[in-house]
Amino acid sequence: MELLRIGENFRRWDELLALILSSFAYMDGTIDPPSSAHRLTLASLAQKARDEIAFAAIEKGRLIGCVFLKPEPGSLYIGKLAIAPASQGKGIGRRLLTIAEEIAREKGLPALRLETRIELAGNHATFAGWGFVRTAENSHPGFTRITSIEMQKRLD
Repeated sequence: MELLRIGENFRRWDELLALILSSFAYMDGTIDPPSSAHRLTLASLAQKARDEIAFAAIEKGRLIGCVFLKPEPGSLYIGKLAIAPASQGKGIGRRLLTIAEEIAREKGLPALRLETRIELAGNHATFAGWGFVRTAENSHPGFTRITSIEMQKRLD
């Protein structure tokens, strides 16, 4: 497996969008509000890659994973961590998070931060196993109940 930075020469936007949608599809009907992945377009995904730091995992020419990283004050935000359903459980997510840790350290950021939906207990456990701890509970606009949790991993 090869990890590549998604840069100006990347042209596989349709494949990347399909990867994100397929890896987030299990959430449909489980989380409310629906995933923001459904609002992505080829153009907005390309813009996201320009605005953030993105990596793709490629195996035998197939795009099997990605992650988008956004520096913030005090942390590196992890977004759209997506692994193709057939490739999950093989350590690809952990490898992408290792890249995120390297980027955070290069930028002098002491932590990784992510958000996951309250309904996705399996994700909470996976991220906890990778060293993340729950740091906040949030509500999406228009909701009075908790809809997501924030988790951080300190890199000190």
